[in-house]
Parts: sequence; structure tokens; C-alpha cells
Amino acid sequence: MSVTVRDARAAALDRRWIESVYREYLDDLAPLNTGIFPALGEVGHREPDQLTRWFADSSARILTICKSSAPVGFAMVLPGRATPGRPAVDFRMAEFFIARAHRRLGIGHSAVALILDRFAGRWEVLEYLRNPGAVKFWRRVVSDYTRGDYEERVSNGEVRQSFRSGPSRARSG
Repeated sequence: MSVTVRDARAAALDRRWIESVYREYLDDLAPLNTGIFPALGEVGHREPDQLTRWFADSSARILTICKSSAPVGFAMVLPGRATPGRPAVDFRMAEFFIARAHRRLGIGHSAVALILDRFAGRWEVLEYLRNPGAVKFWRRVVSDYTRGDYEERVSNGEVRQSFRSGPSRARSG
């Protein structure tokens, strides 16, 4: 299995593919009732508006996750932000999605390692406790990638993993 990650802005086909699976992404999040995602149809919160914001944000790194060069997922990496009482982070995973038909095949795990290697530095990944699948996925992936060298905090219904990334951190073998 060949997993790659590429800049989604480099090809119009990648943006169209993300647009085509965006509803599936929102459908996955809807049952979680986090209150983070507004009801579609509200002014400024239609699907095309959300995606336009993503692609208009010059600080966002929007990535297409591919298996054998065919798109199967996407990710958005944002620059870190200062948070009082916590070390500054360089990057945070803002969005991560693998299409349902391609889950549980190791694609997400491989894609995360590629992304973390590409954007070396201090990271923060956040999941909502109401999304146990995401919590399980990120705990496993971050633990594997860092060989257990990460910090995790659980508060206010959120799980946060903080760690350093770079090619030297990835598991060999």
C-alpha cells in the first residue's frame, strides 16, 4: 500500500474531491453533538462557505491523503497558537478525515506519520471525548509515532495530546 500526502491547493481535482466528501465528513461529526459545527443553511455556514474559508486561509496547510495516488482523505494543519499556562505549539491538526471505504486499513496511521514528519516541531492534537473513535485513533497513532513520549490532558470534554515531531521521531522498520 502506497500512502502519500500532497498539497490540496496544487490541483483543482483535489479540491473538487474534498468538496465531494465534505458531506460525509460532516455526517461523521453530526452525531457527536459537540456544538462546534453550526447547522448548515445558517447564513455563512453552508458547505461551500466552509470550504471556501479553508482554502482562503493562507496559514492553513490543506492536504490530500492518497492511496496509490487516488484521494482517500484530507487533513488541515494550522499554525499553533499561544495558550496561557501551556508550552507554545508550532502546529495543530485542525481537520483529519479518511473516507469510510478506506478506514481501518492503516492509511490514516501512515498519513499521520507523513504529515508529522513534514511539519516537524511541537504539535497539539485535540479530540472531543464524545468522539471515542477519534480519541482511540489519535492515542494509538501519537503513541506509536512518539514511542510513548507525549503528554495528554483531559479537561472540559477534550483530550489533547502534545508532542514533538520530525523524521527522527518516526518508528523505524
